[in-house]
Amino acid sequence: MKVVDISAESSNIGLTLDELLIVNAALNEVCNGMAIFEFETRLGADRERVALLLKEVGLLLDRMEKN
Repeated sequence: MKVVDISAESSNIGLTLDELLIVNAALNEVCNGMAIFEFETRLGADRERVALLLKEVGLLLDRMEKN
């Protein structure tokens, strides 16, 4: 992982394909392997937000693999 830019509100990072695959796998496990009643408490985000992030990462992986 390479930190490109960082501020109080956001950060820009560069990830290799392998690193992004790890993030994708972890998000998939979190979205599909955790009981709903404890999801937001443990993650600090609701399932819908995490599922959207998983979808966005998946789309990014698709684009990377086509290049």
